[in-house]
Amino acid sequence: MMGRTHALTGWCAGLAVAPFAGVTTLAQALVFAATTAGFALLPDLDHPGARASKLLGPLTGGLSWLLRKASAGLYAVTKGPRDERGKGTHRHLSHTVLFAVALGFATSAGTEAGGPWAVAGVVVFGLLLAEDALGDWLLPVSGGAVVWWVYENSSNALAELDAVTGLLGIAVALGCFTHCLGDAVTESGCPFLFPLPIAGETWYELRPPSWLRFRTGKGFENGFVFPAFAVLAVLLIPGVWTAVVGFVQDVLGGTTVEADS
Repeated sequence: MMGRTHALTGWCAGLAVAPFAGVTTLAQALVFAATTAGFALLPDLDHPGARASKLLGPLTGGLSWLLRKASAGLYAVTKGPRDERGKGTHRHLSHTVLFAVALGFATSAGTEAGGPWAVAGVVVFGLLLAEDALGDWLLPVSGGAVVWWVYENSSNALAELDAVTGLLGIAVALGCFTHCLGDAVTESGCPFLFPLPIAGETWYELRPPSWLRFRTGKGFENGFVFPAFAVLAVLLIPGVWTAVVGFVQDVLGGTTVEADS
């Protein structure tokens, strides 16, 4: 998938999961979803040309280099007899459920140890990733949500930030996992069940039947997948679906009354 589609599916996943994660307000839901959207781009840090790798110049570029080296090293010592003869950099270590879960736990532990400022750092990094992929419109929306959330908790804002450490771990892991699912439905597939050996491969690329797969950045993704998730991204915002249903019912009810009269 292209970066913007990854970010948009991450946004949708964040909004869908937020109520089950204990998110109770609209502002929290938007911040949670924006963080998930941003970290839905993070697995592509294993590619030097990806948005995530270029986001903060030498800083994210250096992280990309380290991730590629770690992925290549792990691939060299764990690949099965039928795994590809590749370097094991792009779409390997960072494209696994193991990586998503580990990063989620690391985020929870790191933010718990670092306190509210560590929480703020993770949120801002996620917002920057998402904004870079989806466009400048996301910055005022998510930024406004942050301001709103802080205003609601102005008397104890830092304590409230400290209380969402676990939520951020969920958002980060969910973003990475959503990325893997997105790549799994492309032609290349995704080895996200590593290290489970399948058919002689430790890095087996899971993918659906050929008729359900699509090519990255081509007509189906741009003409159907992205627009469909763009609509879903709006409908999943808390309160929007209820408002749409109410509006439709009012319109249909008014039409019925006019017909009866």
